[in-house]
Amino acid sequence: TLGVALIDYDNDGVIDLFAANDTQPNRLYRNNGNGTFTDVAVTAGVAFNEAGVARAGMGVDAADYDGSGRQSLVIGNFSNEMMALYTNEGKGLFIDEAPTSTIGKASLLTLTFACFFFDVDLDGWPDIFAANGHVADDIHAVQPNVTYAQPPHLFRNLGAMKFEEITAQLGTAFRQPVVARGAAYGDIDNDGDLDLLITTNNGPARLFRNDGGANHRLRITAVGTVSNRDAIGAKIRITLDNGRKASAMVKTGSSYCSQSERPVTFGLGPASAVTSVEVDWPNGRRDRFPGVAGDQAVTIEEGKGIVRHVPLGSKRP
Repeated sequence: TLGVALIDYDNDGVIDLFAANDTQPNRLYRNNGNGTFTDVAVTAGVAFNEAGVARAGMGVDAADYDGSGRQSLVIGNFSNEMMALYTNEGKGLFIDEAPTSTIGKASLLTLTFACFFFDVDLDGWPDIFAANGHVADDIHAVQPNVTYAQPPHLFRNLGAMKFEEITAQLGTAFRQPVVARGAAYGDIDNDGDLDLLITTNNGPARLFRNDGGANHRLRITAVGTVSNRDAIGAKIRITLDNGRKASAMVKTGSSYCSQSERPVTFGLGPASAVTSVEVDWPNGRRDRFPGVAGDQAVTIEEGKGIVRHVPLGSKRP
């Protein structure tokens, strides 16, 4: 096992576990709610690829990338295997959308370690980042189309389960080939968008500041009182005035050997506020807050409401 993700794939209120395995079938452990787990990866369709073959699973992350209210999975795999994008169809079934999408074709020759969902442009649709680099420094001599150092992938979510790769648009430094391993996101400059850190094999870390876009955003830090203090497993849902909904779960870990920040960032697009915020806490309690303004960072304590709000810094010109 090289990557693990927390996921409530069946929305029953208890956290399940997904394990990405190297050359072995992946595992999806359904939480039975009584202290036991059942591996349902095969019946859910996430154990193997579409040909029934186990892949070299590396990093993994889970998120509601399509606005369905269900968490899907993105997995980094070995070169010549392509990444996996297991879309949660509900009723315990996932379908890998990567082979028929931009993601599959673009990632066929790269070896992905860290990968995750994050809304890089704050339009409300979680995008996908992948950090790439081979394990054999002489791979090019054996496979001329595969290199040791590789550029990353950044796939912009267009909605309707469609993506476009925008790596080439992000500058020479970003698309420089490296032997990447870990990667994480966080707002390092308090402007409300998500910056990116990549670690490399036998090389320096690379920190990319996100300065793009004019979309609005809302950052939420959940604090448990009866539930665990870090609110791991809490589900946060927002509703915009056009009726559009987005959801995210407070989590830890995922990606590959990396830890991203704990606050949840929602991209609001052109909307300057949300009509409601709902938090489902791990202990079963639900809190709801109407009319929350955007462009701020709020702290919500379980059972106490919004206890802190701080305006986010202006974006750089």
